[in-house]
Amino acid sequence: MRLQVRNRFIISTVFLLATLALSVTAIPASFRFVQWVDDGDTIVLSDGTRLRYIGVDAPEIKHKDMPAERFGRESKAFNRDLVYHKKVHLELGRQQHDHYGRLLAYVFLEDGTFVNDKLVRSGYAYYLFREPNTKHNRLLLIAQREAMAKRVGLWKEFQDKIGHYIGNKRSKRFHRTTCRFGKATAKRNRISFDKRYAAFWAGYSPCKKCRP
Repeated sequence: MRLQVRNRFIISTVFLLATLALSVTAIPASFRFVQWVDDGDTIVLSDGTRLRYIGVDAPEIKHKDMPAERFGRESKAFNRDLVYHKKVHLELGRQQHDHYGRLLAYVFLEDGTFVNDKLVRSGYAYYLFREPNTKHNRLLLIAQREAMAKRVGLWKEFQDKIGHYIGNKRSKRFHRTTCRFGKATAKRNRISFDKRYAAFWAGYSPCKKCRP
């Protein structure tokens, strides 16, 4: 009898510990505090975790070896106004970290504002396709087209260049004709654009070597 009671106690204890363990592993998806804003698409949480927004790409700010891109400072400022020193809820992607070790997530404010969407819809970031984190792609592309149609943010004085651009239907990136990555695009994956605006509207974004 005593052995049965003891076994039940052990089983109950193991179950309780397992439940607690599950609750701890769920913490990354709960509300977190934003300690710092790096730029228009990257933030730092209070525990030091650097987080990159999924599905968006903001213009670059000035780095040591790279000048700032047009609208980079404005994008960072807008992002800062949105999330700095606020609690955010994280929806993690299927791929949870990028090659820099940054956490990848869709980010929501306490009032339900979808930060990734807000940045794109307001014209402070581009839509960025990257598998396997594609859950909200449709929404983010619609948000970008809305911003483009309204000419808000970086689209207000968007300087388009008529020419030939090589799009990759697989990666959803577009390239200048002189780009080695564009030249290496397989014929079956190629699509042509005569304007950068058309490429953005179709959901393509510039490769790193072909950014404005």
